[in-house]
Amino acid sequence: MRKSCFIVLFIALFLGCKENKTMPITELNPDNLGDAVLVDVRTPQEYAEGHLNNSSNIDWYDSDFSEKIQKFPRDQQIYVYCKKGGRSAEAAQLLDSLGYTRVVDLTGGYDAWLAGGLARIRQGGS
Repeated sequence: MRKSCFIVLFIALFLGCKENKTMPITELNPDNLGDAVLVDVRTPQEYAEGHLNNSSNIDWYDSDFSEKIQKFPRDQQIYVYCKKGGRSAEAAQLLDSLGYTRVVDLTGGYDAWLAGGLARIRQGGS
């Protein structure tokens, strides 16, 4: 009996601890994305003020967000980002619940990307 309880508890913990894959946005190299999809989940106004090259804008706040995001194949690598990381984390969780298996939440968001770029410029990098 004790062994059965332990096994059930282990399985519950294992399934409950599933985490979405994350990566700091400053580690992203747009030249090496390959066939991956880059999705900006900010509002169209935020997107118009600046965004990563070759990103698609799908507004997290749109009522049909989950319909729009499903235009991408479920087995395609998808990187999601927002302004600071909150919306992209929620979007990554939604994609996971929809059966997407290769989703990466770019933590820090566009603000971190800008700050990282400014730091590289100040240090004389490209």
